[in-house]
Amino acid sequence: MTSPSAETPRAHHASRHNVLFACGAVGATLLASIALGHDGRRIAQLAVLAMPMVLWLAWPLRSARMQRVRTVLVWLWAMAFAFDGAVRAYLLDTYQAAPDGAMVLGAAANTNARESTEYLQMHWRSAVIWSGALVIAGVLVGMFARRGAVRDAAVSSSSVRARPAFWTRSLVLALLLIACVAYASKPWRRLHPAIFWTHWSQSVQTQRAAWADQQQVRDRAMAQARAIAPVITQAGPSTVVLVITDSINRDNMALYGYGRPTTPRLLAHKAQAGEQMAVLKNAWSVDASTLPALRNMFHFGLPESENPPHLLALARAAGYKVWWISNHDDLAIEQQHARFADVVDMLNRTPGRASASLDGEILDCVQEAFADTGTDRKLIVVHLMGAHPHYSLRFPENANPFDDNIDAVENGLVKDGRSAWVRRFRQEYDAALLYHDFVVSELLQQTRSAGKPEEYRAWMYLSDHGQEVGHGSDRAGHSPATASGYRIPAVVWRNREPLPNGAAQQQPFRADWTAWTLMDLLKIRWDGQKPERNVLGDAYRWEAPKIPVAVESFSR
Repeated sequence: MTSPSAETPRAHHASRHNVLFACGAVGATLLASIALGHDGRRIAQLAVLAMPMVLWLAWPLRSARMQRVRTVLVWLWAMAFAFDGAVRAYLLDTYQAAPDGAMVLGAAANTNARESTEYLQMHWRSAVIWSGALVIAGVLVGMFARRGAVRDAAVSSSSVRARPAFWTRSLVLALLLIACVAYASKPWRRLHPAIFWTHWSQSVQTQRAAWADQQQVRDRAMAQARAIAPVITQAGPSTVVLVITDSINRDNMALYGYGRPTTPRLLAHKAQAGEQMAVLKNAWSVDASTLPALRNMFHFGLPESENPPHLLALARAAGYKVWWISNHDDLAIEQQHARFADVVDMLNRTPGRASASLDGEILDCVQEAFADTGTDRKLIVVHLMGAHPHYSLRFPENANPFDDNIDAVENGLVKDGRSAWVRRFRQEYDAALLYHDFVVSELLQQTRSAGKPEEYRAWMYLSDHGQEVGHGSDRAGHSPATASGYRIPAVVWRNREPLPNGAAQQQPFRADWTAWTLMDLLKIRWDGQKPERNVLGDAYRWEAPKIPVAVESFSR
């Protein structure tokens, strides 16, 4: 019969192995979570920051209450790192973006709880995958955190009191010292999820507050525009229409050679208008999301450090009356751009992706702007929802002729290995473009038929950015990581002076240079002119933009 004194060291030895295994399991789970969203030395830095709680599991506790407290605190600690890793991994996988990048901060500041819910409804598959990783991490940590070291009263009072080996004590002390140094270092400390996400939330709130009232910014921009003193070079009345749409990829437009009849009306306009209409075959956005795209569009693609003027401020300073007619409900866009206009019609006051306000609702307001007799100079900016996700809400009910249609496009998607849900999104996206074709064509028809025959009229249409719908990857939505996120349509019409045709229409065009071209359509001369950036001029010179994806050629 084995004596109790002989069993005690064995039990203590087995317990120590269990504790070491628990520490290793929790540490490995933390390391895997960190590696999801970080790389290189960042993994080591986060691992050091995460280490103290793992080491705590090896510290024997006698009180059952303290053991439960330790289990809860270790679990919460580990889940903070797991959440951080999962969110970063999702953003990297989906958008090739970091949470503190301008695109993510801008999107977060420009959203609300409802739109976030709608976003998740569309991207629930990715959310389920990364949430699953988070749940697995939580279960593993929960299983092993409760197995931390316990001080057994019998062992403590026995004559055999095992002490950790000298090298073990030295290693633990060295690790704790490294962790202390890491927390004392601000560049390391700010990476901790609790600190990083607190600062991130503050950055979002700061950006949101900066958008809340931009009146002083607009006043300065108007003063700057008046100081520039732009002048109109063409006598007589003129009307210029700028149509900005959202999330349209030119690859899905029959006007650009797509296999489905998504733009029959624009094709008819092209056949009728001849040299008065130019379809820019190789148009690109330099931004894959709305806010930076519009900022570049209206500020001439110039960096903020150069204090660029605002296009609408220049137009007003030159003598144009400006309308902004929008089917978006967007605080940032309204404050940063729309409020420069003399007349602001924000028709859609239902925020979020689930807004079912169709773009056709704006047609009557645009017609009223054309009918206004209070001015001879009009600039009408129309901002459409286009194909902004959800695609199924961007066309009338039961108006999807591509629904379950087995055609060459569908067969091509199957051949490319696109999933059923992406093929479904493509059908809805193409139906949205067919309805979009109706709205855009009506706007062009209104422009072509408005006013007197001798009145100068011009019209420009483009998208803020593109959209990935199974073109380069098996996903649907905004896509800064593929060329589809930047491929956009751009069309120009005017009733005087033939537009560039043939080879000239094949020249690449950048959406951030839109304002240079629009100033030409407005017939405004100003000191800051750069003729080499006006795609309609003979002096136009293409410069490839820097976008975060590899593009084999901007000329196709």
